[in-house]
Amino acid sequence: MKISSSVFASFCLMVELFAIALFLKGFFPAPVKSSFSSKTTVSDLPAEPLSGNNPNSSKVPAPLFHRVVIVLIDALREDFVFGSKGQQYMPYTQHLVERGSSHSFVAKARPPTVTMPRIKALTTGSIPGFVDVVMNLNSPVLLEDNLLWQAKAAGKRIIFYGDDTWVRLFPKHFMEYDGTTSFFVSDYTEVDKNVTRHLDSTLNRDDWDILILHYLGLDHIGHLSGPHSSLIGPKLLEMDDILKKIHSSLTSREMEGSLPNLLVLCGDHGMSETGSHGGSSDPEINTPLVLISSAFKRKVDMEKPGTVAQVDVLPTLALALGLPISRNSVGCLIQPVFEHTSLRDQLRFLHLNSFQLNCLLKDSTPNFQKEEGYDQFHLAEKSHANWMKLYLEGNTSEVLSNLGRKLLRQYLGALKAMSSTLSKQLGKYDMYSMIVGMVLVLQVLLVLILAMPEALSHPAEVEIPLYSSLLSLPFYMLWLLCCSIHVLVCTSAESSCYLCNLSWGLVLAAITTISAMLCVLLSMAGRKLASGAKTGTKNTNGSGFSELDMLLLTGTAGNVISLGSSSFVEEEHQTWYFLINTLCLAIFQDVCRKYFRERKNYSDDSSYLVSKEDLPVLLSPISGQGSQKWLALSTPLLTLACCRLLRSLNQTGVQWAHLPDMSHWLNSWEHKAELSVLSAASLVLIFFLVQKRCSLVSKIALALGLLGVYSYRAAVGNVLFPWQLASRDISKGTVEARFVYIFVLGILFTGSKDLLRSQVITADSWLKCRGLWEVYSGIVLLCAILLRPHNLPVLACSLLIQTAMAQYIWKELQYDAAQTSIIHYWFGQAFFYFQGNSNNIATVDISAGFVGLESYVAIPAIFLTAFSTYSGPLLWACHLVCYLSSAQDSRHPASLGHGCYCFALLRSIPTVVYIILVTALRYHLFIWSVFSPKLLYEAMHTLVATVVCIFFTAMDQNHIAQS
Repeated sequence: MKISSSVFASFCLMVELFAIALFLKGFFPAPVKSSFSSKTTVSDLPAEPLSGNNPNSSKVPAPLFHRVVIVLIDALREDFVFGSKGQQYMPYTQHLVERGSSHSFVAKARPPTVTMPRIKALTTGSIPGFVDVVMNLNSPVLLEDNLLWQAKAAGKRIIFYGDDTWVRLFPKHFMEYDGTTSFFVSDYTEVDKNVTRHLDSTLNRDDWDILILHYLGLDHIGHLSGPHSSLIGPKLLEMDDILKKIHSSLTSREMEGSLPNLLVLCGDHGMSETGSHGGSSDPEINTPLVLISSAFKRKVDMEKPGTVAQVDVLPTLALALGLPISRNSVGCLIQPVFEHTSLRDQLRFLHLNSFQLNCLLKDSTPNFQKEEGYDQFHLAEKSHANWMKLYLEGNTSEVLSNLGRKLLRQYLGALKAMSSTLSKQLGKYDMYSMIVGMVLVLQVLLVLILAMPEALSHPAEVEIPLYSSLLSLPFYMLWLLCCSIHVLVCTSAESSCYLCNLSWGLVLAAITTISAMLCVLLSMAGRKLASGAKTGTKNTNGSGFSELDMLLLTGTAGNVISLGSSSFVEEEHQTWYFLINTLCLAIFQDVCRKYFRERKNYSDDSSYLVSKEDLPVLLSPISGQGSQKWLALSTPLLTLACCRLLRSLNQTGVQWAHLPDMSHWLNSWEHKAELSVLSAASLVLIFFLVQKRCSLVSKIALALGLLGVYSYRAAVGNVLFPWQLASRDISKGTVEARFVYIFVLGILFTGSKDLLRSQVITADSWLKCRGLWEVYSGIVLLCAILLRPHNLPVLACSLLIQTAMAQYIWKELQYDAAQTSIIHYWFGQAFFYFQGNSNNIATVDISAGFVGLESYVAIPAIFLTAFSTYSGPLLWACHLVCYLSSAQDSRHPASLGHGCYCFALLRSIPTVVYIILVTALRYHLFIWSVFSPKLLYEAMHTLVATVVCIFFTAMDQNHIAQS
């Protein structure tokens, strides 16, 4: 069966996308959980250890606090409380930390540092799976054992105000609540006022036991303008006043003889130097934890905050409220919080925590007896029983106290050992799904490679032996073998596998696909070997690769090999910057070779010296001194200059991300005028570069749309209008943004109309090209409204390089479709990093998802965020489609097919290699902080490539139909 290269490439990418999804399902495991689905109850708690036959009825510890108020400030960094900003903007909190009745800690969160997984960690004590970063956009109901369920079961009344993620996770746990959307990042005032407006009335009531407040304004300011914004100070002052009000109310309402109240100040995660979060840098994982109560000793002087894990909050609060610890918690209680209690109570709390961790260890670790913490716990439990015997006998000697303090250290050692073992497990991989997905993507890559000679041939058609493979005996044997393996795995697997839970219809479809792919692969390989043996004596003159081909091949291979190093993954932008610079030098060399003569075959020593008379001849163009040649010569140099400028614009990666860059300088308040001029100049340049291929209507729409882009940025306060008053209020810019969206849709509609006319009414190639470029200009306008103002030069430089390369390099040097496709792919990857992106989730600019929206709407927000993040690769891929379509003539009839195939192959090679690498490195120290985010990025890159290849295919099939 013969199919075109574009159809073949698109089909391969779609199969690969399915295989990647299957691999991700198995790779991102569910966190370590007990196999018991029920919640822990009071009856499950062990009695105090006691040797002999003395009865012990003390099973449930009494609560230590009457009321608890938890103030969770989203994206509250450690230095916002304990650093210079805390001293300046949170004076009351700083006073409590330094000299009040409080305990202060730095709570370390585990990546991914996004809100929903952090709430899970705080309320369940477990470490959420990394894939929860995706679920963060639509939090499902939390069915796992958690603090709020235990509190409600114990009859405690809970009130909540703030981020509606809590309401989605715990829909039936609050007696009263008011949720605010967490994703509309343009709002940082009303979102907090909606929480604070309930405070006065709630604090004066006596009908609640736990009050939870989740403030979002600080996080939204970070997303909008970063941690050093002028808006941070006033927001911290606002939070400090709120804490003062709550603390004063709790203190004044404490009655003599009653239990004290507890105020907890914490953050769910921190904030990177760019204002985002999701990664594993210190500013993102270090959050303050301050526990304030009259039960604690008043401090004499400032003490350096200790370090705890964020999951330690759960067992601490549970035991302090007299509740069982959640079954899946891996945290250790924070010992200083219980220092004011008796030694017997302290040992009791430690025993309950150790017993819970020991049960989880036995349930989740096959060889739990070999773990250090297991032995330590049982040794401590025996010592505890002996201590209890002496205590109940009335022994009050110093020996008993010393033995008790030693026992405390034993329990704490056992707790830390068991918690460390459980935290390292993180989850159980679904190896069956991973292997099936890996085998499928490997098959796709091998089929793509074997089809290369046919896919890049003049007709651009690939012979797929599909029917002969499906009717062959090996196919049925493989099919039966795969079915047998599936049954064997599903009946013998200790843990559940995703594929084993699917219906047999879906499983058989997957098995048929794998078997057919393998048979096709073997048939194609056999055919290539047979044809190679027949023509083995021919074409021995050389490989036929040019120097540029060798550079493109070795550069692509080098980047793929570098993915095996965590440091290269973190700093991958450096690899692409190097490759782009080298590519520009290679193009410069090609230009010199084409347009300028070279002296060759000098036979004597004097020939190496160039005389003054020979110099004009040496440098003279082959066909005159036309400006075209000098413009071609300057294009690689212009590209190098643009790339150098863009490298200074956004510091990315990990090692140097904290260093100041041009974007920080431009976004500072005192340089708003410079940012305004740069943005306006970039928008003008964008218009002149894009408009020349559009119709008059599209030109007008583009001009008005770009004016709307500037108006939107002025409305939200990023840039200035020359006539704008300094006192003008900052708005959300919703009207201006929607004004731009109307023009985007209008341009896309005009382009689509021209494309349809060229296909249905008349076979007009000029009309088709104009339609494509109009669609491209609509995409450019959408990028302009979504990118931040300081990134508009990135868009302008991208268009400038595309225009110069297309006019003076690719056509003039007669680069073929394969070379042009690889160059486009390289530039797309480089511009992905020029935007400030990295392989860290923290660099995703989620504020782009709310441009023009008054409230959070999931699908538009996800689309806009993804489009903004991948605008660099997407723009270069779309430009490739437009360029190859306009260049497709009688001399190059298969350029679109060649381009589509090369694009699919370039996307498949790193994806397949990286999947194999992360499988081999799944127990690596940096698997969750470095390799896992990169895996998600690779999956998204493949999705973008698939969409582009489908567009390629549509244009290619239209050309085939017309010809």
